[in-house]
Amino acid sequence: MKNKQLFGLLMAALVGSAGATWGLPALAEDGGEPTQAQPVLPREPLSIVSASGKHVFSVEVARTPRQQQVGEMFRTQVPADGGMLFPWGAPQQSDMWMENTLVPLDIVFIGPDQRVQAIVENAVPQSLAHISSHGPALATLELAGGVTAKLGIMVGDKVEAASLAPAAPAAPVVQTAQPATKTP
Repeated sequence: MKNKQLFGLLMAALVGSAGATWGLPALAEDGGEPTQAQPVLPREPLSIVSASGKHVFSVEVARTPRQQQVGEMFRTQVPADGGMLFPWGAPQQSDMWMENTLVPLDIVFIGPDQRVQAIVENAVPQSLAHISSHGPALATLELAGGVTAKLGIMVGDKVEAASLAPAAPAAPVVQTAQPATKTP
């Protein structure tokens, strides 16, 4: 799966000299169309709290542009308790497709309120059809096809994961008064 906006940005950086200007050094070595599955990414627990209970997954987190571009491409299976989370950093439109994705996926768009905003069940492998969040998404979650229906996950359910937590505000700087000194 790829985020169309991200792909467009990557392609613009590769075509022009913008890559160096934008400070994206990894694009040169990582650029180009993916041809194989990426290594397993770092995982974190993710829970979806629904009317049917709390469902816990161990998801890979795609953080870099290249990890997000490759996503689940060329993988031959996604565990029922696994998946991949695409945290966008700030809410944005998320447009995905299934190019080079070999297994059906449930695409879960997570809104800025950390609730399921939309679900596309059993996205068709290899399809180039656009799958849209239809509004700003904080993150996109890919699960094995059919999992959301099987577990009763629905729009409005709460999603909990460290990658979705708001950044902690910076601690205030406290200055202590220094004793006055007299000079002779």
